[in-house]
Amino acid sequence: MIKLASLIFVCAMLVTSALAQIGASSDENCGCEDKPLPQVLSIVNGVKITAKDLDPGTHSRIVELKRQVVAARKLELDLQINSMLLEAEAKKRTISSAKLLQEEVVTKVKEPTEVEARNFFNEEKAKIKDGAESFPEFEQVRERIMDHLSSQRQQELAKQFAERLRSMASLKVFMDVATPPEKPADRQRLLAILNNQQITSGDIENSLRPLIFSVQEEIYELRRRDLNRKINDVLLTQEAQKRQVTARALLDAEVNSKVTTITEAQAQKFYNENKNRLNGAFTDVKDQLIRFLQNGEIDKLQLTFAESLRKTAAIEDFLTPPEPLVHDIATNDQPLIGDAKAAVTLVEFTDFQCPSCGQIQPVLERLIKEYSGRVKLVVRDYPLTQHENAFKAAEAAEAAREQGKYWQYAAKLFANQSALGVDKLKQYASELKLDRTRFDSALESGKFAVQVQRDVMDGNRLGIKGTPSLFISGKRVSDRSYEGLKRAIDAHLGGPK
Repeated sequence: MIKLASLIFVCAMLVTSALAQIGASSDENCGCEDKPLPQVLSIVNGVKITAKDLDPGTHSRIVELKRQVVAARKLELDLQINSMLLEAEAKKRTISSAKLLQEEVVTKVKEPTEVEARNFFNEEKAKIKDGAESFPEFEQVRERIMDHLSSQRQQELAKQFAERLRSMASLKVFMDVATPPEKPADRQRLLAILNNQQITSGDIENSLRPLIFSVQEEIYELRRRDLNRKINDVLLTQEAQKRQVTARALLDAEVNSKVTTITEAQAQKFYNENKNRLNGAFTDVKDQLIRFLQNGEIDKLQLTFAESLRKTAAIEDFLTPPEPLVHDIATNDQPLIGDAKAAVTLVEFTDFQCPSCGQIQPVLERLIKEYSGRVKLVVRDYPLTQHENAFKAAEAAEAAREQGKYWQYAAKLFANQSALGVDKLKQYASELKLDRTRFDSALESGKFAVQVQRDVMDGNRLGIKGTPSLFISGKRVSDRSYEGLKRAIDAHLGGPK
């Protein structure tokens, strides 16, 4: 039986961009640079570092990121048409879009057989190996293959369903969408009319805003890392000249000579603390861990030395980050802590099976208490597809909210992230003295699946890629530490009080 959570994939098939299916030349305008890149990125003690000084690898990666935006823009018109057709058909049948997809796609997928999975394994074994030291056994990858084959069939059925809806609709497409608007008036360009509803260039650009901003952030970080390396190289060269030694001799004196040797005991400690993220026994990865930790020590010393050189240097920096987006995120009928009328809204997209989400929850609740009356926390669901029980856990939390115990139930889920099967979800309901008949009925019928699915789709539109994802008054927050969140909240409140 295909899990209802797989509906996420089918919905994404119809309303998000399949970037890998289309190429783009490097000279096409992506419309994703919000301001011109300054020719001079930095001046270090009188030495100019220009855009041309950045590494070719950085430029190549930036070109690839821009291609993603060009590809997405080329596909977005078709994807918007499909989305509108889907919503119109669901309205006609008086059911939700998620229910419609379940009926027309998910339930019609023929599950792959053991023979089909094994044949796929034999044909694709070399690709499945993917850099591993040895070929995997079929049983090790059987479930992944079955999911992959099911997903392929879902994609094909979704495509056929979209084509059927198009054949019954009144659709006129007037122009290509590949070129981004150069001025505000261009956003009114009419691209298509579907059943008397217009789609403009502005509609396309609005949908692409999260993707474009995500690309802008990645481009900035690539340039920033490269520029910082260039600045450090200039400072190193200047200091070496000042001391009348080579740059290598300077590094040996200030960095390499101060490196302490990583012991097997230190590697063992690191292994014990990170065992869940490492593959193999300690004896198998010991040498790799020692090299990794040793390189980490060298990196720390190099950074410390570079920072000491920067303190006495005259550095002008002209590379600025992109202006952050302000998203309009729906918060109605969602779990909430704090004063509903608070000036600042902190929105969290969470996954009950995500360790980082569990770790950040006490931090968020602490902040709400500290900013009593001024900040409220709103939670939305974003169960990741790699977490088998996350979607059903989100449904269960909504079933508990129906009985007024969302936060108590959520605490149970975060405290038991390795035990979120359906039987356990029901057990936690009993421990909180919920009405089991009502709770079990909601869980088994999938009563709240559409609500969870709506959160996931909204998260996709916001460009969310992982959890926890946090937004303060509509702006995404990258620093999720207590201090970082406090700074962001203070900024929105006009300073600490």
